[in-house]
Amino acid sequence: MSEPNVIHESNGPIPLTQKGKEKLQAELDFLMLEKRPEIAERIRESQQHGEFSEDNNELDEVKFEQAIVESRIGELRAVFSDYFVIDDESVPTDYVGIGSLVTVSDQEFDDTFSMRIVSSIEADPENYMVSTESPVGRALLDQKKGDDVTFETPSGRKKYKILDIAK
Repeated sequence: MSEPNVIHESNGPIPLTQKGKEKLQAELDFLMLEKRPEIAERIRESQQHGEFSEDNNELDEVKFEQAIVESRIGELRAVFSDYFVIDDESVPTDYVGIGSLVTVSDQEFDDTFSMRIVSSIEADPENYMVSTESPVGRALLDQKKGDDVTFETPSGRKKYKILDIAK
């Protein structure tokens, strides 16, 4: 399971795509209905059988895993307490906004690809879901088809040309 490691810090509701909301809801359901009980059962069984002693690393690992799961559950609950779903009708195509599918040309490598602009909680760069808070996301926001966009990355300066903006 791939988990975003970004915590969205915002003063307002968190925008989610419908697909992103469903993915996050599925993750929350999995953590609460399957992972949390599994970890509790592992701790309970081990304590009943006396397998853990105070200096046992296995208990520490299970408790660490439990802390990670509980932290992620808390983060997802916080998202679902203040979010809205971006409906397809409100996704802009005349400029880049949250939810836009942007096709760009990498000027340095003469490569063309598309990415969807999303909030940080939905970001998944491996699947071309780019956060509005990332360097490329910030650079693309509010730009229009035909615009050249230059931005800094950890590996240096990049330049993209926006070829298309779709829903």
